[in-house]
Parts: sequence; structure tokens; C-alpha cells
Amino acid sequence: MPKSLCGDRWRRRLGALLGALLLAGAAQAARPFEDSMAQRTLACTACHGEQGRAGPDGYYPRLAGKPAGYLYNQLLNFRDGRRHYGLMTRMVDVLSDEYLMDIARHFAAMQAPYPPPAPLASPPPPAVLARGRDLALNGDAAQRLPACVQCHGPALMGALPDTPGLLGLPADYLMAQLGGWRTGQRRAHAPDCMASIVQRLSDRDAYAVVSWLASQPVPADARPAAARGALPGDAADLKCGTAPAPGAAR
Repeated sequence: MPKSLCGDRWRRRLGALLGALLLAGAAQAARPFEDSMAQRTLACTACHGEQGRAGPDGYYPRLAGKPAGYLYNQLLNFRDGRRHYGLMTRMVDVLSDEYLMDIARHFAAMQAPYPPPAPLASPPPPAVLARGRDLALNGDAAQRLPACVQCHGPALMGALPDTPGLLGLPADYLMAQLGGWRTGQRRAHAPDCMASIVQRLSDRDAYAVVSWLASQPVPADARPAAARGALPGDAADLKCGTAPAPGAAR
């Protein structure tokens, strides 16, 4: 993409962000201060949408209802340099583990409704969507790719304590996260199972599974599954790291 177009896009995004922050500030000034997590997280909802339902441009993902362990891991990742986005890092780099967990639990407890999936800008052919569905539900044993449902829950709405849902997210956001893992811009606590999976995933298959996931409606029961499933034998070497809860033995 030409640099001028990239610059224009980032200027528009920065302008939208500054506008959101100003609106959040105005909303805060218009109400009496209350010493609550809802008041303290207005800076979060300025980008991530009211109640953490997601930003309007598809770049800022949903926070509401995601497992607290997942949200806590991501806040730690931004603070400690495993994920790279300067604005997020500056917002959390002075916060303690305990306070980050409080933020995570605040958004995890929200059960705001999901909007219907946005139409794909360029709908792929049916064969591509069929391949994406097969990868999400069945995986690919020949490529040692587990199915998405094996970690992200049978309804693809995540699994407790720390696996996120994959439905209700825009295609651009999902593809950007896969790209971030492939290039090392996004990492998780070691061992980083998603980094290993993405290295096995071709560009064509990444596009297929992201397109299918982004086109699916969120089920009526959007709660994460009670536990993550076991990986199949051909992917048993994949281990997923996570951060212990504050105060837990390491």
C-alpha cells in the first residue's frame, strides 16, 4: 500500500481516537465523579465502545464478556512488551497485576448484546468459506492444525479461564492478529501455542478461516465454555502458556 494511503488511514484513525477521548472526557465532566471501576475505565470504553462492546471501526475489539483470564493476559502483554501498541502500553505500564485483574474482571462480567455480523467487503467464493468452516470445526490433521473449537470452545465463544471467543469479531481484526503472531508483533506467555499454529497456517487457509468466522452470527448463549478441550494426538505437542492470577504461586 502506498505510504500516503497508510498515512491517511492512520491520521483518520488518530483523529477518531482523539475525538473519542474528548467525548469520554466530556461525558466524565458531565457526571459527578464516582469511585467505581466503570468511571475509571472510561478511557477504555472511549476506544472499545460503550460497555466494551467494540469500537465502530473494527480495529478495537470487544471486551465485554470475554474470559477474565484472557483479558488479564492481554493487559499484561501490553504492559510487559509481548504486544505492541503504544497507546495501550502507556495506559497500563504503571498499573499493578492486581489492578489489571480488577479491570479484566470488570469487563468479563458485562453481558452486552452482540450486533449481527457485518457483511464482508469482498465475499469469498463458497469453496473458500467451506474450507474455513472445515478448519474451524475439524482442523487439518495433515498440517497438524487443531480445530478452532478444540481450544476456543464448541460454540467458538471462548473457554474459561483464559481462551477468547472468535465470533463477533471483524475479519480485518482477526487477520491482523494472525499476522501479528506470524511477525512476532503479538506474543503470549511461553509456550505460545498460537504462534506455533500460525506458522503452520498458510495465507490461503488463514483467509478462509477468518472469512468464515467473521461471517458467523453469535449464538444466543454467548458465554464462554466452562473449560478448554483437549488437543488431538497429532497436535498434543502444542502447549499454551498463561499468566498466573495475582497472588497465585508461580
